[in-house]
Amino acid sequence: MKNSRELVVIGIATLSMIVAGCAKKKVAAATPAPPQQTAASAPSTPAATPPRRQESTPVPVASTPRSNMPNAATRARIDQLLARIEDAYFDYNKHTLRPDAIKALEADSTELRDILRDYPDYKLTIEGHCDERGSAEYNIVLGEARAEAAKSYLVQVGIPGQQLGVVSYGKEKPVCQEQDEACWQRNRRIHIVAVAQAR
Repeated sequence: MKNSRELVVIGIATLSMIVAGCAKKKVAAATPAPPQQTAASAPSTPAATPPRRQESTPVPVASTPRSNMPNAATRARIDQLLARIEDAYFDYNKHTLRPDAIKALEADSTELRDILRDYPDYKLTIEGHCDERGSAEYNIVLGEARAEAAKSYLVQVGIPGQQLGVVSYGKEKPVCQEQDEACWQRNRRIHIVAVAQAR
């Protein structure tokens, strides 16, 4: 009986070892091979991340900055345009633009606008003038109103308002001295000039 117990114990122990040995083998056999890493599944550790390719940045090319003032050729073209834009004339004691005054201002204002937009520091002055009748004070106010009317029109055309100044000379700078309506009409005007620039 003792022998049979011993045999049972030895049998159980042997069986346990076999089962245990088989279980280990199964675990060892069931362990999968490490997966192949792809770029998408690779862990992002500093050592594993390949260095980034540095994007090439364009090398700045040395260039001269664009001037806010026109060169001599462009200034000459502006002067030509101003000479072609006729003075705009006004009725007696009025500052509203007549159709012929609008036509005079319209002549080359589009090209002038395009040039002035490229040179924001370049300025023009609109001079307001009156005939000799009336007081000096009254004519200064009337001349300014005429210059402002012309400025408003030119701003509507697209010339930047900050590049247009106004001044009134009243009756101080007549273009003729006769005391008749033909002469007075020539003196009731606006005239556009380029502002003298410091060199």
